[in-house]
Amino acid sequence: MRAVSSQFLETLRGSHLSVFRARVCTTYQTGTNPSGIEIPVQGGDVKASATADIRATLELITSESWPRLAADLLTPYGNEIYVERGLAYGNGQREWVGLGYFRIETPEQDEVPDGVVAIQGSDRMAGIRDAQFLAPRQFAASLTRGQLVSTLITEVYPSAVIAWDSTTVRDGLVGRSVIAEDDRAGTLQDFLTSLGKVGYFDHTGTFQVKTPPSTAGAATWTIDAGHDGVLVEMSRGLTRQGVYNAVVATGEAGDTTAPARAVAYNLDPDSPTYYLGRFGPVPRFYSSPFLTTNAQALSAATSLLRQQLGLPYQVELASIANPALEPFDVIAVRYPKAARSRSLRTETHVIDQVTIPLDSTVPVTLQTREQQTELIGDSA
Repeated sequence: MRAVSSQFLETLRGSHLSVFRARVCTTYQTGTNPSGIEIPVQGGDVKASATADIRATLELITSESWPRLAADLLTPYGNEIYVERGLAYGNGQREWVGLGYFRIETPEQDEVPDGVVAIQGSDRMAGIRDAQFLAPRQFAASLTRGQLVSTLITEVYPSAVIAWDSTTVRDGLVGRSVIAEDDRAGTLQDFLTSLGKVGYFDHTGTFQVKTPPSTAGAATWTIDAGHDGVLVEMSRGLTRQGVYNAVVATGEAGDTTAPARAVAYNLDPDSPTYYLGRFGPVPRFYSSPFLTTNAQALSAATSLLRQQLGLPYQVELASIANPALEPFDVIAVRYPKAARSRSLRTETHVIDQVTIPLDSTVPVTLQTREQQTELIGDSA
């Protein structure tokens, strides 16, 4: 969860005034207070997903004038919009939560000439996706991992800030000469997956390289019904579609090196998707030329499996908006009391997708999976 004050979280549970801000940035910036031209916010939302190639997208409704010239603010030629949601306190102070930088994709106006403008935006990964290689690229085995990631990103964004959660991983060598065809974003994501990492542009515009967080962490926010509760409504369902309980990771050795291989299993006997249980074995296969050792293959397999733990039980929630929530956050969900129940039921969930509205009358919506004890077995 993004850093906010205890006052912010306490205020959300009572009567409060939400505020919104959007600034159009004409230069590449990083941080939570960029220089830009503020435009009115009349609605929309920010969607963020743990598994999407482009982690966050924007829909913004504004009364700003329709762009007339190529140099106008809202034209889709490279300008970004930095969006925030916050609270206004009774003493006149405001506390803001940044939701991210979004490249303007498509401004639309249904009522010409003075109607509102609807803007679709994407986070900075859209630029990496669009900037395909003009010809196949070869990356030398002697490059460090940090150098490879930096090359893929700074060729598109020369001023990009890249943050690794492990300098040891960052400074290690790629270890094998690899040729990429044309897919810059695919090469980047495949390389990070081979390291057991995920990569995304966060709300500050920084490219984060991280190990997916453990699903067994402590809850950072409670969604509940009743007095001082924030739950609006919820639905739930079960599915086994797209669910796996083992990952087989192998290297694609194009040289004389023996192919790397490792398998990670869900070995929690209390899990509904226990590999040796009634759910049955359902493996996923992942192969990459970037996997050069069995240990690296195991790290990749474990990371991919970790992102599935908790399925197939999924809950969709609508609650009073907490704009600090992010994908992979662990939350506590306290169910409304059933008619024949004597007690409230509380579960711990992991957020897969969150939609933060830019409208004080609309609740936040979450897609979550119930947390499980993380018990992963391995075989190399």
